[in-house]
Amino acid sequence: MVFRSKIDIFFVNFILIVILLLALASFWPLFFFNKIDLFEFLLLSSTFLIPAGVILWSVFSIKYVYYQDFLLVQGGPYKSRILYEDITKITSSNNIFSGYRILSARDAIDIYSKQAFWGSVTISPMCKEEFISELKKRCPNMNIRE
Repeated sequence: MVFRSKIDIFFVNFILIVILLLALASFWPLFFFNKIDLFEFLLLSSTFLIPAGVILWSVFSIKYVYYQDFLLVQGGPYKSRILYEDITKITSSNNIFSGYRILSARDAIDIYSKQAFWGSVTISPMCKEEFISELKKRCPNMNIRE
């Protein structure tokens, strides 16, 4: 079973600002030099396109997949495999700026696990109630705090 990440307008605006700042930093030399050859232009373009591509891929390809023994949380090149037996509790969260977050909305949940990198992974499934219901079926012993 696959769940996509919810995307809210705040997060879209935040990513847009980050991409614009990255573009400004990457193409800043164009404003100071009268003549730039093709190699320099390609170098400046690649310093923008590669990081921007990774950011956009990481943010807008987020999905949460239920497998037989684990939950796969994936956003771009970043993956986390959370064993159901290691999940201890889930809580509501709206903090998107700190910790291990693979999400694109402020309406999120923290999944606490014994093996998690920082103790928890924060995600924002599109159908939150359905996601939690499915997780309850697979982890009947976990605590749920709203």
